[in-house]
Amino acid sequence: MNYLSNRVEKLAESETLAMSRLGNELKEKGIDVINMSLGEPDFATPDFVKDAAKEAIDKNFSYYTPVPGYKDLQEAISQKLKRDNNLNYKPSQIVASTGAKQSIINLVMAVVNPGDEVILPAPYWVSYSEMITLNEGKVISLETNYQSDFKISPEQLEKAITPKTKLFLFSNPCNPTGTMYSEQELKALGEVFKRHPHVLICSDEIYEHITFDGKMFSIGTIPELSERTITVNGLSKGFAMTGWRLGYLGAPQAIASACVKIQGQFTSGTCSITQRAAITALKADPQVVKPMQEAFLKRRNLLISLMKEVPGIKVNNPGGAFYLFPEVSSYFGKKYADSVIKDAKDLCMYILNVGHVALTPGGAFGAPNYIRLSYATSEEQIREAVQRIKKALSELK
Repeated sequence: MNYLSNRVEKLAESETLAMSRLGNELKEKGIDVINMSLGEPDFATPDFVKDAAKEAIDKNFSYYTPVPGYKDLQEAISQKLKRDNNLNYKPSQIVASTGAKQSIINLVMAVVNPGDEVILPAPYWVSYSEMITLNEGKVISLETNYQSDFKISPEQLEKAITPKTKLFLFSNPCNPTGTMYSEQELKALGEVFKRHPHVLICSDEIYEHITFDGKMFSIGTIPELSERTITVNGLSKGFAMTGWRLGYLGAPQAIASACVKIQGQFTSGTCSITQRAAITALKADPQVVKPMQEAFLKRRNLLISLMKEVPGIKVNNPGGAFYLFPEVSSYFGKKYADSVIKDAKDLCMYILNVGHVALTPGGAFGAPNYIRLSYATSEEQIREAVQRIKKALSELK
C-alpha cells in the first residue's frame, strides 16, 4: 500500500543534499572525501553576532515571536535594504523566515496558481523548479551557457513572457554559476518588464556580500518595477550563519501579508535568539565580512586556474558567490571498466567513487552538461580536490 501523495512522489530530492549524503556515507567507511557539493561557508559566525545571541539567551528571549519577526528586526532589515541596496520597503513589508529558502516558498505559495508560468534563467538554484512544481506552476527555463557568462538577453526574456507568466525568479549573484548581472544588464531586462506589468519579479540576493566585480545592483530599485519586485536575502552566506536559519523578503504589502498568513500556518516566527543576533548583524558595517569576501576571491582565482589545466573542461569567470560551473560534456560517452559516463550525474558519481571528491551534477540546476564545484573550502583542499579530479578524468577512455 502506497500512502504517499502524488505531490511528494513528483518531488525530487535535492541533488546538492544527495551528493553530500553520498559523500558522508563514504566518509563513514573511512574514505577521505573532499566535499565540494554544499554551498556553505567554512568560516565561523562573527564573534559579535554570537555575543548578541548569548545576551539574548540571558535576557530570556525564549518565547514565541511575531510571525514576520520582531518589530525591531523588521526595522533593521528595512534600514539595511535602504542603506546597502537603495530599496524602499517599510517594516510592515518585511517577513523574516527560517532561511531564504522558506522566504521563497512562501512567495511561490502566495502568488502561483496551477498553470501559472514562472520564468527561470538556467542554470537556476536547485529548489526553484521543485517549489514551482510543488505548487502546480509551470517552469519556463531560459537556457544560457558559459560563453555568455550564463546571462539571459532581453530578447530571450521578451520571447518567454506570455499572458500566463506570473513570476520571474532569479538569483544575483547566481547559485550555481556565480554569475552577477551588472546594473546596465538589469536595466536592459527592466525595459522588457516595463512592457509586461502583469509579471512579478523576485530577486534572490543571498550572495550579496560575496561579490568580486563591482557593486551589486538590485533590480527593485528601478522605479517602474519597485511595486512588483520581491527581494529575498538572509544571513546564511554573507555572515556564515547557515545553521541559524534567518532569511527574509521585502515585498509589496499585499504579498508580504500573504506570506505572513502562510508562514503562520506552517512554522510561525523563526528562532527568537537568531532574530536578536540578526539585528546586530544587520546593523553592522558590511565591511566586517570583507576578509571572508577576499578569501573567496583568492579561492575563486585558484580554482579557475587549476581547472583550466584539466583537459576538456570549459569555465567562465564568475563575479560572485563561491561556485564554479564548468562545462564537462566532452567526457560523456567515455568509459571506465565496463561503465559508460552517460551524463553529468554519472560523471559526478564516478569522480566521487574513484577520485573521492563530492560534486553536484548540473541537471539539477537545469544545465545537464555542467557540474558545480563549491570553493567554500580551504586552498589546500581545493588543490587536492582538483588533483584528484584531474587524475580520475585521465583514467576515462
